Amino acid sequence: MSAVSRRPRLEVAGADDVSDRHEALVRMLYREFGGALFGHVLYLTGNDRQWAEDVVQETLVRAWRNADRLDRESIGVRAWLYTVARNLVIDGRRSSSARPHEVDPTPLENMTIPDDSENSLSAMVIADALQALSPKHREALAETYLRDRTIEEAAAVLGVPQGTVKSRVYYALRALRNALEKE
Repeated sequence: MSAVSRRPRLEVAGADDVSDRHEALVRMLYREFGGALFGHVLYLTGNDRQWAEDVVQETLVRAWRNADRLDRESIGVRAWLYTVARNLVIDGRRSSSARPHEVDPTPLENMTIPDDSENSLSAMVIADALQALSPKHREALAETYLRDRTIEEAAAVLGVPQGTVKSRVYYALRALRNALEKE
């Protein structure tokens, strides 16, 4: 028996219309090569079943589109199908590496978001308490605590004696403590 005679020709009988013949050809291709093609594509995709199914489906769609141009020798059709599938996998890998990776939103739904409302509320209460101070007391606190100056440096900046700065800081802190305890 010669090598040519062992290779069956893929013919679709009984189809009247061109589109019917194309559909019948695709059905026959799926029956004949679907399992082996899926196994090959599954290997190429690293056992990603969903991707492999998509690639096989797209391969058969392309076979349907190119049904008139397909070689009717089964070995030629098989080679064509495998080549198309391989190219689809390569294209898929290239396109996935060119765009950002998709993120599974499920963990994000369970993720807790830190509640900074307590800090915001505290900052508002402190700001209100500072506004309730006299301007001189606020200046003394600003120079010593916010600008991190010594009593001597704050006194020089404010143009008052060091004892006055100490006194203003003491009374400002006491007033702040009382205001914050009320809140």
